[in-house]
Amino acid sequence: MERTILDQVYFHNVAEIEERALLPGRRLQRFPREVREALTDKGRTKAAESSGCELRFVTDANVFRLTLAAQEKDGQVLVFKGDLFHAAYTLRAGVYTTLELEQPDRFAEVPAALLTNAAFSPQVWRVYFDRYSAVVADIDTFGYGIRPPRKEEMPSLTMLAYGSSITHGVGALSHYNCYAQQTGRQLGVDVLNMGLSGSCFCEPEVARHFAARDDWDFAYLELGVNMRAVVPVEEFERRVNLMLDGMTQRHPAKPIFVTTIYPNRATHFFDTSHPYAVAELAFNDVLKRYWETKRHEKLILLDGREIMTDFTSLTTDLIHPSEYGHTRMGEQLACLLQPEVERLRMAKIEEDENK
Repeated sequence: MERTILDQVYFHNVAEIEERALLPGRRLQRFPREVREALTDKGRTKAAESSGCELRFVTDANVFRLTLAAQEKDGQVLVFKGDLFHAAYTLRAGVYTTLELEQPDRFAEVPAALLTNAAFSPQVWRVYFDRYSAVVADIDTFGYGIRPPRKEEMPSLTMLAYGSSITHGVGALSHYNCYAQQTGRQLGVDVLNMGLSGSCFCEPEVARHFAARDDWDFAYLELGVNMRAVVPVEEFERRVNLMLDGMTQRHPAKPIFVTTIYPNRATHFFDTSHPYAVAELAFNDVLKRYWETKRHEKLILLDGREIMTDFTSLTTDLIHPSEYGHTRMGEQLACLLQPEVERLRMAKIEEDENK
């Protein structure tokens, strides 16, 4: 996929900017329409959430105004200048809100190197949307110039993340603090968060979409937990094979990390014959069998127990991590991914030097 740029603004993690004839503004969609409409009923609504979508731009304006809305429920929008948090605002469902933002004057009081040693240039404004359908109505810079960030002003590597409500960020107080986003921050990489709460079913349309995309450097897939006792083991295996075959064949040089199911209540049921407990073991075996059979050089199987290491870091539903749990998982996962990410980063540097 090409970068989505409209009106000199880069729309990150946005596959489609949707306009409705009877509704003002532009809706930010993580999945194209043909993929969204192939999902389960729940999946269609979760795919419409603009989780982790961002507006990114650079402007000379000292003051500018953004007019935004949350379509179906209240939600937060977080504003960053580069890697530095700037402000949080609440958008009310169905109400257009205009934010007036000013350039931080204190940046000029410290050495520029302190602000530029992470993933993003401090020149880049980032407007980050939480879990709701985000609508963008207007950006007014009062006549000052505006442009999308340059390549060197953003992370050089991008992680595609797909999974259940855990990857989608349930349990974190803000989607920005979910473990996938925290992993990206710790590794200094961009994140395309394609989590689908309660609806990660590895549909063929999703599999083909991920394989067709060229905007990711490595992928992280959390598969299985939503399909326990809903999808037969044989069908789960068929879907996993379709997704992983497609991604590894289309992108043979890109690392693809797959994790077994994270520990949860079913992992420790007293009743080991419970359908969830039985399916969880069988689904994990499917992932292990695929990895052992294919032996694809860039396919890396991770053990979910090495990522979610503290059972008390769950919420009381005994499946979703708490805010603390997401933090712990982000730290663990970043450590597991770091060696391969550093190899990718070095290869990218060498490639750029040879151009």
